[in-house]
Amino acid sequence: MHTSPQLDHGWLPRLGAVLTGLAGVVNVASALTPDIRWRGHLLLRLEGVQALQVFHALALPAGAALLLVAPYLLRRRRRAMRVAVVLLAAIGLVNLLKGLDYEECAFGWIAAAVLVAGRDQFTVLHPPLSLRSAIWRVPLIGATGLALVGIAEWASRGRPRADVIIDESAALMQFRHGHLRFERHTLHAFGHAVSFQWMPLAIHFVEIATLLGIAYVLFRPLTAPRAWPTAGVRRLAAQIVRQHGQDTLSFFKLRPDKHYFFNAPRTAFVGYRVEAGTLLLSGDPVGPPEAFADLLGELRRFAASRGLKLGAVGASATVVRLYEHVGLRSLYIGDEAIVQLADFSLEGRAIRKVRQSVSRLTKAGYRSELRTLAELDPDTLDQLHRVLEAGRIGAKERGFSMCLDGVNGTNEQDTLFVLARDGEDAVRGVLHFVPCYGRPAMSLSIMRRDPSTPNGLMEFLVVAAIEGMRERGIEELSLNFAALTKCIREPQTVFERLLGRAASALDRYLQVESLYRFNIKFSPRWEPRYLVYEGRLGLVRAAVGAMWAEGQMPKPRVPLLPPRSSRRALEPVNR
Repeated sequence: MHTSPQLDHGWLPRLGAVLTGLAGVVNVASALTPDIRWRGHLLLRLEGVQALQVFHALALPAGAALLLVAPYLLRRRRRAMRVAVVLLAAIGLVNLLKGLDYEECAFGWIAAAVLVAGRDQFTVLHPPLSLRSAIWRVPLIGATGLALVGIAEWASRGRPRADVIIDESAALMQFRHGHLRFERHTLHAFGHAVSFQWMPLAIHFVEIATLLGIAYVLFRPLTAPRAWPTAGVRRLAAQIVRQHGQDTLSFFKLRPDKHYFFNAPRTAFVGYRVEAGTLLLSGDPVGPPEAFADLLGELRRFAASRGLKLGAVGASATVVRLYEHVGLRSLYIGDEAIVQLADFSLEGRAIRKVRQSVSRLTKAGYRSELRTLAELDPDTLDQLHRVLEAGRIGAKERGFSMCLDGVNGTNEQDTLFVLARDGEDAVRGVLHFVPCYGRPAMSLSIMRRDPSTPNGLMEFLVVAAIEGMRERGIEELSLNFAALTKCIREPQTVFERLLGRAASALDRYLQVESLYRFNIKFSPRWEPRYLVYEGRLGLVRAAVGAMWAEGQMPKPRVPLLPPRSSRRALEPVNR
């Protein structure tokens, strides 16, 4: 099988960023300290005093610009590398002309040489610049300064002069004192005297904030697609799932809140969302297994060019090896409970509590039925939705990698429902299953019951699902995912034992141990699932992104920012 090489994450960008930051500090310090006297006398024979002052004035903002660019070099921003090279080359010349500072000149040019040597490792690309994005911000500093100084002049003299405003603004923006003394200027209003001594500091804050804004716009990376997939793209994804959906989580790629990335021949794809700076995949890729390695290599380059880390939640043990081949890391997060239907029986002591629940619910008048979506009449659908809503008990819908967000979407015609009806023929509980096209298996998507129903109804429904699907030729039933089951079931290290105890202590809030206890009643086999992340420090980012995507942790929202799906895409959607 052909495999893609690992993406090159060399050390030159990090070294270049450190050297650039040091060059900025050195230049700022050099601009603020006196020149060596004999060098100054020698320069005065070659250039005038005024020219010497100009080069001194340039050294301070140039050094500050290097400090501003250095953090973006650490993030491998390609445009930042180009700007830093130009700045370092120019500052070297400035250092020679302002005081024959050949040490600073050599240091800056060495830093520029390191950046040039590692230029291919600056992988993060940028959207094209436009008048709307960056250029209009440049004169904002001067315009704001002119306005503020004009206010001060008007308040102090009543009739501001243009030449004084321009001269004072230039002085403030160069961090030097002008002719005006703002502490003497006051505005008398409503019987109070308002001083303008805060004016220089306010202008400096405006300058710094505007420079940071310009840097953000200049060096921001390309964004991943923001508009959701088109109908044609979704049809292609559904077709690949039907042809190659071997994994029990494959069908969940068809949720409408996922983006798709296809390989070049468009025979395989992944479903993803961007969360916490991570391009977070949902489970395994779907397609021919021989296409996965190239697909993941292309995907990692796609993520790197946009300044994103790559991650996956719910990855299987088989595909984890491919993730590791392209340089990613993995962490066990839990197990998927899979019931072998041929081996299941209600006989025996181990299954006694489930058998008692089935017997008790049957005597109470409950019965089950297995239906497809097409077989549900409108009245049954209405009752079903009421149970789904009541079963949430006010909580938000959860899920990303291992459940659907509804029961009657575009691709749900092949799904199955197991309904529980009470003695009055009302729907009181629902199990929703999705198909696994590549093998005779079904996966549980949603499990809900009316809160007023007796305990044991879920066990009653699972047994009904097992018996009904066994008659349809289904061999395996994926119940659900239970976190940290190995740490609860058979911990092997001190750390795993601590995790198991923490899961038990927090079960009231996270329902980790209780879900494991429910699954184990049906004697399943356990299939491990993993969280995949990039880099040693990428675990926290990937874990936060996964919890946001799965709805396990509230996601902070920026006020007045439109929802992600409504923002305009900056590039073609769904590569």
